[in-house]
Amino acid sequence: MTRDADPSAPPLSPLRDGLARAQYAAARAAAGIVRAMPLDMASATMGAAWRTIAPWTHRHPRALGHVALAMPELDEAERRRIVMGMWDNLGRVTAETLQIDRLIADPSRIELPPRTIEILEQARQGGVLVSLHTGNWEVVVRAATAAGLIATGIYRAVDNPYVERWLYDMRRPLYPGGLIPKGDPAARLLIARAKRRETIAVMADLRDSRGILVPFFGHMAYANPFPAMVALMTRKPLIAGRVMRLDGARFRIDAEEIAVTRTGERIGDVLATTIALHERFETWIRERPEQWMWIHRKWEVAQAKRRAARFIGPPNREED
Repeated sequence: MTRDADPSAPPLSPLRDGLARAQYAAARAAAGIVRAMPLDMASATMGAAWRTIAPWTHRHPRALGHVALAMPELDEAERRRIVMGMWDNLGRVTAETLQIDRLIADPSRIELPPRTIEILEQARQGGVLVSLHTGNWEVVVRAATAAGLIATGIYRAVDNPYVERWLYDMRRPLYPGGLIPKGDPAARLLIARAKRRETIAVMADLRDSRGILVPFFGHMAYANPFPAMVALMTRKPLIAGRVMRLDGARFRIDAEEIAVTRTGERIGDVLATTIALHERFETWIRERPEQWMWIHRKWEVAQAKRRAARFIGPPNREED
């Protein structure tokens, strides 16, 4: 049973609390319907629903614009195919997340190539695992578990405290090292765990307007420098993973080690490593563009320039 809202959170007003409880009840009712279906049926049904509804939202033209920006060589029909495929994938992810326990428990649904396990085993003494929002990214940690890693994850909390606790309880079993909400305390905790030779897992492909700018699909884009910074500080491997949807609710998880630049000049090293990571992300996205999340404002960089050099700390200092 899902626990009540976090008692340490600020109390809501009676009106907001009532609305939050109503939203939570509606979400649980919808989840009950999804969980009553077989997994493949739920995935297909939700994918079809999103393909029908999402093109009428304001995010649809934004996604089309981002595909046109990133891959101008594509014609309009191909851009629309990619975005419609994205909506189908996101709808499927929604349904599959509500049945994540059943999905993870079925080994026939997740292919783990031997090379993926071999690369991940390099993090047995600690490492930084990074992924991107492709396929069903919720299952990427399954590869880390198969490789014998105890990963700690980070996630973005939602505003509704009842929904937040419910979603946390649903996802927490995927991360044997714990699941931590995003924020400054989380960053300090993850760095401490990496220094203790533990494994941390970070989603690193979406917009981070407090971060740095790197080239991405031929344009400067927001990027999160945190994974590269931690790998540099701790001298642990930086490993990128992606989930590729094969068909229906079946997936393959691939992994690649990202070379960490170590010249002794911290800001430049973090920048170069983050660029290398985004080059890997771009390669993977180009292979299956309909499976990536094109709706985020990755390339809106107006406010990022003045922040680009202040994210790391004193240069020329590495910590063991």
